[in-house]
Amino acid sequence: MDPFVHPTALVEEGARLGRGVRIGPFCTVGPHTDLGDGCELVSHVVVAGHTRVGARTKIFQFASIGHAPQDLRYKGEPTTLTIGVDCIIREGVTMNTGTPNGTGKTIVGDRCFFLTQSHVAHDCRVGDNVILTNNAMLAGHCKIGDFAIIGGGAGIHQFVRIGPHAFIGGLSGVENDVIPYGMVLGNRAYLAGLNIIGLRRRGFSRDQIHDLRRAYRLLFAQEGTLAERVEDVAEEFSKHPTVHEILDFIRDGGDRAICTPREAPGPA
Repeated sequence: MDPFVHPTALVEEGARLGRGVRIGPFCTVGPHTDLGDGCELVSHVVVAGHTRVGARTKIFQFASIGHAPQDLRYKGEPTTLTIGVDCIIREGVTMNTGTPNGTGKTIVGDRCFFLTQSHVAHDCRVGDNVILTNNAMLAGHCKIGDFAIIGGGAGIHQFVRIGPHAFIGGLSGVENDVIPYGMVLGNRAYLAGLNIIGLRRRGFSRDQIHDLRRAYRLLFAQEGTLAERVEDVAEEFSKHPTVHEILDFIRDGGDRAICTPREAPGPA
């Protein structure tokens, strides 16, 4: 099926349009862009820069995709933005390309959902099946794990890592790394427990959730240092891959500290 381009849209020479692409009224598509098969730009969408959009992704009106990063050091270098397949990008969403000072690449995974006015800054890496709710903001260089949910109005500090299946409460200000399966709330955000509802919805067994709860209580108990508790939990849960996902995340470290509870959890 040939692409459909509305008469009021502007597609610059050099842009690649896949089969069945639909470009609605008053959209602008730059010369270095690549729209995969079945993509749809509803109306008034701007896709610029060295940007590749995966198949069947739908972008709604007034979204700005692939423009220059909001970084004063950026001098027009050919950095990139890659968006996966089957994403939904709602009204007013902004996504920027990378910077030479970072990886040079902003990467968004498959089947993500970006609600109105959410923002993905330069050099971010967003996993698969991630949801950014209305007005959620990712600063530069963030890493967001698969199935993470960022609540409305939440702000994620640059270089923060959000683990897979984590939940960030609305209006949270997150300045530290959030463990996989964790739930954080507040400004500044604190670790409020595990994302139990999300785990149940995604089919985690009762035994898996029980093990994660026990490991969480031990990891954030008052006794010893976090490094010591990580090794204790690793030994006790040596055959539990979900627990080791959290331990590996903590061991890998990053530019930010680990987000912790305000108070130590109760006994395991």
